[in-house]
Amino acid sequence: MTDAMLRDAVRRIGEEANASAIAVAAYDFEHHTAWSLNPARWFHAASTIKVPVLLSVYEAIEQRRFEPHSRVHVRNRFHSVVDGQAFRVPQGSDANADVHAAIGRMLTVHELAEHMIVTSSNLATNLLLDLVGVEAARAALVRLHLSGIDLQRGVEDEAAWEAGINNRVTAAGLCDALRLIEEGKAISPEASQAMLDILHQQRFRSGIPAGLPEDARVAHKTGEISTVAHDAGIVYLNGRDAYVVVILTEWAPDVNGRQETIARISRAVYEYMTGGAQ
Repeated sequence: MTDAMLRDAVRRIGEEANASAIAVAAYDFEHHTAWSLNPARWFHAASTIKVPVLLSVYEAIEQRRFEPHSRVHVRNRFHSVVDGQAFRVPQGSDANADVHAAIGRMLTVHELAEHMIVTSSNLATNLLLDLVGVEAARAALVRLHLSGIDLQRGVEDEAAWEAGINNRVTAAGLCDALRLIEEGKAISPEASQAMLDILHQQRFRSGIPAGLPEDARVAHKTGEISTVAHDAGIVYLNGRDAYVVVILTEWAPDVNGRQETIARISRAVYEYMTGGAQ
């Protein structure tokens, strides 16, 4: 499959699914080549912003601000970046009930990081972002020379959302972040490996993994709200080096088939990477 054939295939998949917009960025460590479609287009990040938050957490660990085993008091009260008004993460809108069940107790930084990535806990995300600080997290991304990622706030900050202040990502930005992690250059080799270990535990597998052979391994992070559905990951196949693929999609709220579309695009990229379709 040629570059042009993959571009045509991805566009056709998007059109057939009635997606409003699609962006894809991929990097192949086997051949040191890159491929992309609309890589610089901004999308609402949804839960893919948790990868940049994870990076900022491990930079803070590297700076010895705290340790993976440091204990954090679990609470559900945060302050909007707009006016400082208090808000909470509704339990019903969180993918993980375990962190809510721990309110009033302590969890370690490592446990919160796992909850944030593996089951996409919004409460764990806000606890970690409060611990690091939004400005410190943004500064960490600058130090890593990562553009195409705009981290502005915690999740479920309705006042910020109404003011148009949202976390945004591009396919190129997330691809660069995952490349750093796979290369062992995200903060340190040890930090990169720790983040990879967490990303490998991802439980939501109906996107990128669903388009791959059963023996493929994927370290990834998904994200979905009413108007977007994303998946960004590192794919490991037997007999070759890994590749990174980021798939960002935008939708009208009433259109279905989002995960199936991401899986189809994942399959097309896989065939492009491996020469599986001619």
